[in-house]
Amino acid sequence: MFAALKQKFRNWLFRPKIEHGTVVLTQRRIFILPTRQGLVLASVLLLMLLGDINYSLSLGYILTFLLAMMAVMSILHAYRNLAHLEIHAGRTESVYSGGKAQFLLHFNNPEHLPRYQLVLQSNSDNKITFDLPAGQSSDIFLPVPATHRGWLMPGRLTLYTEFPLGLFHAWAYLHFDARCLVYPKPLNEAPLPSGSDGDGKRSNAGDDDFAGLRTYVPGDAQPRIAWKAYARGQGLLVKQFANQEGGELLLNIADAPESDLEAKLSRMTRWVLDADSLGLRYALCLNDENIPAGNGTAHRDACLRRIALFGLNDTFPNQP
Repeated sequence: MFAALKQKFRNWLFRPKIEHGTVVLTQRRIFILPTRQGLVLASVLLLMLLGDINYSLSLGYILTFLLAMMAVMSILHAYRNLAHLEIHAGRTESVYSGGKAQFLLHFNNPEHLPRYQLVLQSNSDNKITFDLPAGQSSDIFLPVPATHRGWLMPGRLTLYTEFPLGLFHAWAYLHFDARCLVYPKPLNEAPLPSGSDGDGKRSNAGDDDFAGLRTYVPGDAQPRIAWKAYARGQGLLVKQFANQEGGELLLNIADAPESDLEAKLSRMTRWVLDADSLGLRYALCLNDENIPAGNGTAHRDACLRRIALFGLNDTFPNQP
């Protein structure tokens, strides 16, 4: 309960909003507070100052103010470690439920000073520590658990540092419009259903459509040799062609024997992956949501997307 109240207070105080494009960490975006070690040092310096005053210790004054100046300088170094960083979100690949989404963030350090001990943390306490060389960019992947199918957003991220002495905690909030599509976790085994017009169209060698290149085997016809690829130094390759035979496979959610919807969708995911790996032509039927028969990577991704968002909102999720 205390954690929930703390989060609500932070939301009210900092008023987080979803940001688009590149974020530059200016002075208004960076916050600094002393750490526990910093508070301990402040208490020690106060006791030292009282002792110096009470006993008139000249050397004690020097040591006390020297340590205090060191602490003040560490504030400037902590701020400089974050200031003027340029950050924007990249594309995140889809994952299956139960895995971890790797949210990509591009960090650019435009200055001639390196940044050390930067920590990027999500609301779920997943964090990654990294350094940024001077005048260079780095791609940072932040893992976020994908517990449910549908759209996943990383939420508000915290970029912080306690460099150089751990006396002060400097941080900035990041809340990008990044998202990741989470597919249902496929079943380990699920035999494909019988197709409505046969067992599914399968790609076989033929002369209809270009299907890629393969390594040359002695005896292959010379007209099928990819001479352009050979001229580019890719070796001796042979053009492959494909045609389609057989019927079309219908993947219908009504054929899934499970009673639970999520279990049905897990079976549908397995069917789509197996049909794609076998090179079959298949159609998808999710009650009133249908996808015509096809094959290939684009068709597979369209089917998995429809399964992942079945019964959910297909628009960009709104988060505070």
